[in-house]
Amino acid sequence: MSASTRRDFNPLHLLLVLVPVAVAGHYLHWSYTVQFLLAAVGIVPLAGLIGEATEHLAEETGPRLGGLLNATLGNAAELIITIFAIRAGLMELVKASITGSILGNLLLVLGASLLLGGLRYGRQRFERTRASVNATMLILAVIALVVPSIFSATIGAQTAGETHVNPSSLAGVMGRVNPDVEALSLGVAAVMILIYGLGVLYSFRAQDSPLTRPAAHIPATAGWSLRKSLVILFLSTAAIAWLSEILVGAVEPVMEHLGWTEFFLGVIVIPIVGNVAEHLVAVKVALKNQMELSLEISVGSSLQIALFVAPALVFISLLMGNPLTLVFNQFELIALVSASLIAALVALDGESNWLEGAQLLVVYVIVAMAFFFLPVG
Repeated sequence: MSASTRRDFNPLHLLLVLVPVAVAGHYLHWSYTVQFLLAAVGIVPLAGLIGEATEHLAEETGPRLGGLLNATLGNAAELIITIFAIRAGLMELVKASITGSILGNLLLVLGASLLLGGLRYGRQRFERTRASVNATMLILAVIALVVPSIFSATIGAQTAGETHVNPSSLAGVMGRVNPDVEALSLGVAAVMILIYGLGVLYSFRAQDSPLTRPAAHIPATAGWSLRKSLVILFLSTAAIAWLSEILVGAVEPVMEHLGWTEFFLGVIVIPIVGNVAEHLVAVKVALKNQMELSLEISVGSSLQIALFVAPALVFISLLMGNPLTLVFNQFELIALVSASLIAALVALDGESNWLEGAQLLVVYVIVAMAFFFLPVG
């Protein structure tokens, strides 16, 4: 194997063999659990290919347009999965995946990066000012997600004329989609997309916007042509759509067979499946002592989920006839606020160590266990 070939080789590409196996298993009517696992693992390398194709397109188009591509396609795999979940009416799965993506990036990915990078280099330093700006933007994004949830219980109770609505269950009023709550969600989603668009516009003038992550996330490989990048991007997206349909179709039988809740699948499993390729890159650059880039990947991905993917799903769901509202339950809200505050605290001093990474991972494990045993119904 030549040196160039070795540089091009990505171990995740080996998992591509599972893509046709998953499709075959679906048409041969294998057990739903096997179909779910094959589709989930098969999406992982395809998400990685989308990332690689985007990076090579960025090389062809220049840093500014490249930043826009990263901002738009950074979470394409998860967006596709959630669209199919909306079509299937699995709304709790969709909202849980939004929560899980943000938590996974801020606690699991950032924690693993800080832990492994710290074990290798001791203290790692990064630009404090930029990290603080990103953390502040993240807190603002989480507030935008929290506001509709806080006010939805009151709006729902007043409109329905009911006084027995349980205020401890913020999602409880959404058994029926209240027009006022839906209007509030649409308004907040529109404002979030607006600020996201303004952030992308700002990045064209100043290449340090927290909404557009820098290029070169993927280790350097031989350059792909524009045509090759576009073809791989198209084929990977189509394959993810195919596997997503299989994955979502197996969700309910898998929940019944394994005893998992729709909520746990959305918070833990779906975000890992859709983002694991990017997660591995964040850890890899941390092991190269590029902690600033690692922070950009984890925090930047969270910002894209909160400010672009979540509000985009609100409008997409409306077009599909299954309205999605930005109303999360109290446990999701507590976890989101806590994770964003922890990420902000890590960024305050401009340096990190392995102990901080271990602390973030411990919090993620605690939250995951709590969500696993949380009865949602």
